Amino acid sequence: MKRIDDAMGLMPDVAAQIQPYLGAALDWVGMNGIEMSVRFDAGDGDVQRTSARIGAFVNLCRPDQRGIHMSRLYLLMDEHLSATTITASVLEHLLRGFLESHKDLADRARISIRFEQLIRRAALRSANSGWRAYPVSIDASLDAEGFHLELGTEVVYSSTCPASAALSRQLIQEQFTRDFEANKPLDHADVLTWLGSEQGIIATPHAQRSVAQLRVRFIDGAPLNLMALLDRVESSLGTPVQTAVKRVDEQAFALANGGNLMFCEDAARRIQRALDADATIADFQVRLEHQESLHPHDAVAYVSKRSHGRSRGTVAQSRFEKN
Repeated sequence: MKRIDDAMGLMPDVAAQIQPYLGAALDWVGMNGIEMSVRFDAGDGDVQRTSARIGAFVNLCRPDQRGIHMSRLYLLMDEHLSATTITASVLEHLLRGFLESHKDLADRARISIRFEQLIRRAALRSANSGWRAYPVSIDASLDAEGFHLELGTEVVYSSTCPASAALSRQLIQEQFTRDFEANKPLDHADVLTWLGSEQGIIATPHAQRSVAQLRVRFIDGAPLNLMALLDRVESSLGTPVQTAVKRVDEQAFALANGGNLMFCEDAARRIQRALDADATIADFQVRLEHQESLHPHDAVAYVSKRSHGRSRGTVAQSRFEKN
């Protein structure tokens, strides 16, 4: 065993060898797509363990150094994330560990964590409930300006077009004038029967599945309360997609759609008002996409704190750009 230990002590570390001819510092070096178990509390006290994909990076300040020590980053993540629930303080401590493990090599560190959080959602009217898997992204960085953290997720909802609704109402009115003569008295029972027939709803407005991608930065000391964020946004929209659905729930959803007609601009302003009202949110950026059923293209809107003339801080719109 001693001979093996001695041999191990002689193992070369070519990444640590000084290479004067290299001559270039690197912005970021690290690993991406790391498979790891993490623990997260969405805000209800139920800590879930889930599988995550993680990216871990530091910069390389020394142009004469060939590379960093990636295994050190991995072992630090395994130590901090496998047994400890993710919080802002845990991530800040982890990033400080990244830099401590790379003294004289790096002065900036960042980590990105991607996973899905299962949250049980109640039906609109019945006593049933079902699971929704919400995507979660956590991006944290540490540099000379301090510690920065963003939480990302998305809300899927239904959007019914106000213009299409108005055009449908016009067609229904025209059908009514054809079926009921203006100079004859209306019979309540006849009208009620007509309203329940296919003629009474000869046109319907188009609706589509829509997605709001959210990135928020909380004030210092605020918890990463995913559920409070989701509840606030879903309530502002009024038509989040459902899980367990009986006929009574489907009818309630139809009523919600009729009472929440919205263009993507309307949805953006609803979310903006909702997030502005949350004192724990320092900054936010939202991308909305209404996946059109009328067109082969989608309607898209962006909104942020900057829309009010305020700085958007560290939340970057470029993270949402697809084109």
